[in-house]
Amino acid sequence: MSVGEAGSIGFGKPLTPSNTPIPGMVVWDLPVHGDSRGWFKENWQREKMVGLGLPDFAPVQNNISFNDAVGTTRGIHAEPWDKWVSVATGRIFGAWVDLRSGPTFGAVFTAEIDPSRAIFVPRGVGNAYQTLEPDTAYTYLVNDHWSADASYTFLNLADETAAIAWPIPLSEVEISDKDRAHPRLADVTPMGPRKTLVIGAGGQLGRALRAVYGDQSDVDYATRAELDLTDPGLPTARRWRDYGLIINAAADTAVDGAETAEGRARAWSANAAGVATLARIASENAITLVHVSSDYVFDGTAERPYVETDLFSPLGVYGQTKAAGDAIVSTVARHYIVRTSWVIGDGRNFVRTMAGLAERGVDPTVVADQVGRLSFTDDIARGIRHLVDSRAPFGTYNLTCNGEPASWADLARSVYELTGHDPARVSGTTTDEYFASATGPVAPRPRNSVLDLGKILGAGFAPGDMRAKLAAYLAAEA
Repeated sequence: MSVGEAGSIGFGKPLTPSNTPIPGMVVWDLPVHGDSRGWFKENWQREKMVGLGLPDFAPVQNNISFNDAVGTTRGIHAEPWDKWVSVATGRIFGAWVDLRSGPTFGAVFTAEIDPSRAIFVPRGVGNAYQTLEPDTAYTYLVNDHWSADASYTFLNLADETAAIAWPIPLSEVEISDKDRAHPRLADVTPMGPRKTLVIGAGGQLGRALRAVYGDQSDVDYATRAELDLTDPGLPTARRWRDYGLIINAAADTAVDGAETAEGRARAWSANAAGVATLARIASENAITLVHVSSDYVFDGTAERPYVETDLFSPLGVYGQTKAAGDAIVSTVARHYIVRTSWVIGDGRNFVRTMAGLAERGVDPTVVADQVGRLSFTDDIARGIRHLVDSRAPFGTYNLTCNGEPASWADLARSVYELTGHDPARVSGTTTDEYFASATGPVAPRPRNSVLDLGKILGAGFAPGDMRAKLAAYLAAEA
């Protein structure tokens, strides 16, 4: 068929996706139904297409470019959003060039698109076309609004490296001055990936996440002073569409303080209301949200390790706020809830306290009727990155050390022994006896904090053995 000759629409094709050499870019054959009156098609049908693998890209705008002449040529533009490109009437020769940083930078794909075909173009892939029939209406859905603050990337239509075989020579068509002035591939600044944001970067887990993610240019870190979940200005604090992943390592963890009037309000503000704002931001901007949970969402009465699907039954205010935060995050389409217990990292913690007491000659009395496993922050950080990088199914994952559970008193004795002190110096007691003389508010604690690790192990991540991790931690402290 020569350029300009009326083409026939491919009626009766099944809805079928076909991959291209550009990762994430997929051509779709669309069912078109026609008779003597004309034709009809479902140009975009979320349920069917998502079921066949199309990303649920949540379009917010539909644009149409009408071209009345054959040969109309529009330049190679890469925007920071995804596109669903199709033709309402007419026919185009489409050209796409991967302008994202990475091994496929510069990869080219071309195809003819008529009303019976569409193409999903991921963020950062340059898009251009040339009309092959008069009165061609080129239409595209996008999942973000144009912004002067966004980052755009362009490539010259005549770039010799891409070497696009335009059906009509570029010397014979109308091209805008802007498109003629765009750079060659060697001078293009690749579009980077959507960024990662670690919130609560000043805390124990935040510092461990810094160690895991390092100084990557696409990872931002925010301490509470820089980004507070309780700040009413949070929804506009960043250009959120630039982010693809948020790791929320921030929380109000004052377990006993949450039992006071002031502490209760503070805990609900940070652990529930602030998390709700963050969840809304993630949902509105197609961001994957990682949220860190706690064994305190359970009452500890189970006679087995807790699994991810067990119902919430928090005993105190802190646990209630964490359960509320988990419930909110679970409504985000792309989410990981990482549930931990007895967190140990770079900061004040039980292990350091016991080591200090041992060194000073103190013989402590430690609770012996609460049983669980430690969670070292380096394990939590590595586990989070594993879930994200491996694209594990979204949902909740328990993540603590592996190995035989122990009581706080058992762990204290291990600390004494590993630091060269007599473990018999540690005495055990009950929770009720331990807190009997407390002068301030005391939050109820779950007696059983053991979390089942089957799901995280099934996702390919192996947490460290608790006693081996404890020994290594103390050795590093020495």
